[in-house]
Amino acid sequence: MDSDLWSAGGQRPQPHVWDVGALCTAVADALSARFNPVAVRGELSGFSRAASGHCYFSLKDATGQLRCAMFRRSAQNLAFAPRDGELVEVRGKLGVYEQRGDLQLIVDDMQRAGQGALFEQFLRLKAQLESEGLFDAGRKRPLPLMPRGIGLVTSAGAAALHDVVTALKRRVPHIPVVLAPALVQGALAPASLVEALRKLYRLAEQGDGEGGVPIDVILLVRGGGSIEDLWGFNDEKLARTIVQSPVPLVSGVGHETDFTIADFCADLRAPTPTAAAELVSQPRDAWLGALDLAERRLRETLERQLDRQGQRLDHAARQLGRPSGLVAREQWQLEQWRQRLQAAVRERVLAGEHRQQQLARDLPAVVARWQERQQQRLGHAQTRLELLNPQQVLARGYALLTDGDGQVISRVAQAPAGTAVRAQLADGGLDMVVTQPRLL
Repeated sequence: MDSDLWSAGGQRPQPHVWDVGALCTAVADALSARFNPVAVRGELSGFSRAASGHCYFSLKDATGQLRCAMFRRSAQNLAFAPRDGELVEVRGKLGVYEQRGDLQLIVDDMQRAGQGALFEQFLRLKAQLESEGLFDAGRKRPLPLMPRGIGLVTSAGAAALHDVVTALKRRVPHIPVVLAPALVQGALAPASLVEALRKLYRLAEQGDGEGGVPIDVILLVRGGGSIEDLWGFNDEKLARTIVQSPVPLVSGVGHETDFTIADFCADLRAPTPTAAAELVSQPRDAWLGALDLAERRLRETLERQLDRQGQRLDHAARQLGRPSGLVAREQWQLEQWRQRLQAAVRERVLAGEHRQQQLARDLPAVVARWQERQQQRLGHAQTRLELLNPQQVLARGYALLTDGDGQVISRVAQAPAGTAVRAQLADGGLDMVVTQPRLL
């Protein structure tokens, strides 16, 4: 019999008596030392996002289930909207939630299973092209206010084509659309998209498209899908072709949460194909209404002038008195004035019509200048917002301290000795333990 199991008096030794919280902490420390950091693959179950921004869910497979929490600072970096039943890969730290004594995984990163390599390729290409200036805001061009023709690149059998054409017919049925069909999914998609774009570029550079109508803007669109479905729009050759467009180009690829390299290269990114169509199609009724209003005001002004001149004629006629030779001569003179007045009024009407036509021609330029001023104001606002970015404060050497629950530590009293502290710096974070609090 093993002597370690028995005391000298033949009695079984008593185990160490733990406080519950201390035992949970010891188990958590043992788990952390043995497993962390840890990566886990499983199916999402019971995913929920609390009002605080923290996310809670379980990962499960055929043989087990694990409770997980993802704090707001990590959840804000999610590149997709998690849904129950999705297979995901997460990275984080395994521990024990002392209040319940439950095993819990604190998740720092989550992505759909099998997408890690693709996402890394995406980030590498994005960084390369960004360093070359392909995404610079300075090379982005404003959209034409009233395009004479619209080029469209998408699949001929896609729902995106129907959505775009429907929106354009509803808003600007008078503007022709030139379709350059292309593959939008699969290994052959990038080359097909490049060929379709170059076809439209040639037409735009010639000054007219099919039917003799110039192409003033191009739409590159596709419906939503997984990262694999949209991968054709993350091609380097396609990116370089997009920035060579002779006219403004709008991308509308996927759903609002989807981003591709093509979006960053385009002059403007739309959240959906329908939104892309709406961005380049100011409703025709709005312009016709403005012209009708201008014409109505011009006519009213001319009619008032004619009424005043008619009153002057009536007044002159009343001053003549009885007919006589002098009266006849004055009437003849009056008739001459009347004829000259009518000719002058006709000239005024023609001049007014000319001014109305000139107004119709100048109106797009005026609206374009207004739009440019608004875009400049938006750029200034974005600059001011960037100055308020907490990341800028961190870059100057400051750090954001939080406890294990993600609560911000702003006072020494919140972190007694032994407290685990997370320090968020500009380029990452540090996990620390308080050894000796000091008050100022």
